[in-house]
Amino acid sequence: MIESLPTFRCNRGTRPTRMKLALALLLPLASFAADSLPDPAGVTAAMKKATAFCTSKLANHGGYASAWSRDLSMAKVEGHESKTVISIQPPGTTTLGLVWVKAFQATGDVQFLNAARGAARALAECQLASGGWGSDFDFEPEAAKKYYLHQQALAGDAAAGKRKNLSTLDDNKTQSALRFLLELAHLPECRDDKSLQDCLKFGLDSLLAAQYPNGGWPQQFDAPADPATPVLKAAYPKTWSRTFPKVNYVSFYTLNDGNMQKVVELLLRAHELTRDERFLNAAKKTGDFFILAQMPEPQPGWAQQYNHQMEPVWARKFEPPCVTGGESLGAMSTLHELYVVTGDEKYLKPLPAAFAWYEKSRLPDGMYARFYELQTNKPLYFVKDTYELTYSDANMPTHYGFKLDDLEDDIVVLRELVKKPREELLAKRSGPADEKSWTSKAKGAAKKVTTALTMQQPDGYWLKGDEIDAGEFSKYLMAMANYVEAAKKGGETFARQRR
Repeated sequence: MIESLPTFRCNRGTRPTRMKLALALLLPLASFAADSLPDPAGVTAAMKKATAFCTSKLANHGGYASAWSRDLSMAKVEGHESKTVISIQPPGTTTLGLVWVKAFQATGDVQFLNAARGAARALAECQLASGGWGSDFDFEPEAAKKYYLHQQALAGDAAAGKRKNLSTLDDNKTQSALRFLLELAHLPECRDDKSLQDCLKFGLDSLLAAQYPNGGWPQQFDAPADPATPVLKAAYPKTWSRTFPKVNYVSFYTLNDGNMQKVVELLLRAHELTRDERFLNAAKKTGDFFILAQMPEPQPGWAQQYNHQMEPVWARKFEPPCVTGGESLGAMSTLHELYVVTGDEKYLKPLPAAFAWYEKSRLPDGMYARFYELQTNKPLYFVKDTYELTYSDANMPTHYGFKLDDLEDDIVVLRELVKKPREELLAKRSGPADEKSWTSKAKGAAKKVTTALTMQQPDGYWLKGDEIDAGEFSKYLMAMANYVEAAKKGGETFARQRR
């Protein structure tokens, strides 16, 4: 089962709301009735057409960029364009790979399995000697020389030199790669694939080795964590600079963009599939870190990043020492998830104080600030262009969610989850149990599938603006795969609904 922990929208301000609005505007274009159930055979055919387009037109060494120009002349990743680049950061190789695993499980069609295997080979080819991956990889020969790869180390190339070897956990990069490889490697058809299994094992072993003694994780790593790193509780620094100090922050304990939340999600799934206690123990240890990292009163939330003295610190020029209205909720969600999985109530103990902090931190307009000043709890912003730290939100940069307009919805969701008995939450994770339940799931997915069929271009791809977009492929293909699976398991009950 390919699922995710609740991931709360805490990173980009208004973008989720805009995405919902965009989808709402597209839905009336569908030529199908809103309550109709598309033919699963036709949905599968559309999936196959999309997959054939990907593997024949978009793949590079089996991997994928995050977007392409409509004429296919250029592949694009965040901040870079090249004909030969692939993206590890979602959306791209890892998200499409996961979709094809799901599609194969839903249909049994080997076309999807082959597409997933191709994506896995690309990841194995560009796995760093440190065990993980960066944001992207360019297969152009001169560009590829800039990386220090695992395969090179195995061949006797013993030193990285100036080559890139930092595996990153930022923006779900290494985590998403390992999650995809994990799901693929545990298909019966792939259990004897030595290259795949070796790549996964090395990646997971390297990730575990990078965990600090206190249970936290760096943003990036190229070696095992120093076992002498102290285990301390979070504390306010005596002083901190209000101007950007240009520090190297990659070794700091980093919650930004849900990094550790995604690590825990990966570890729990790895334990579920392998029953290897190392993964569960590492996940629980991360929960222990979150307990240590909760700031003391008067702000019992969490910082975006901490130094090794467990003090909130600067990262980028627009990420000051603070208590964060964003990533704090991700920490709380992860703690609750660890309680559900383990039954250990120590993971719930930080939550009441954190909820109370949110209550007093809501802004007059109903939103939350991304950053709250240490100890005063005043909202912090930046001045556009100069990046001067300020208390005013009158002239903010637009590239970052300095105010979070839909966080309250996620706080309410988590509050309700915390109230529910653990046994009830665990029971719901087993999925639909009968044809009626599977049919209900298919009906719930039908509208999105109808939209996918309507918006699919004749050659099989989807557009976002004027670009071919990996995110659109992933979104629609996963909806289709879920629908086909539910329709199949809905059996005669589903068939009667379509008559």
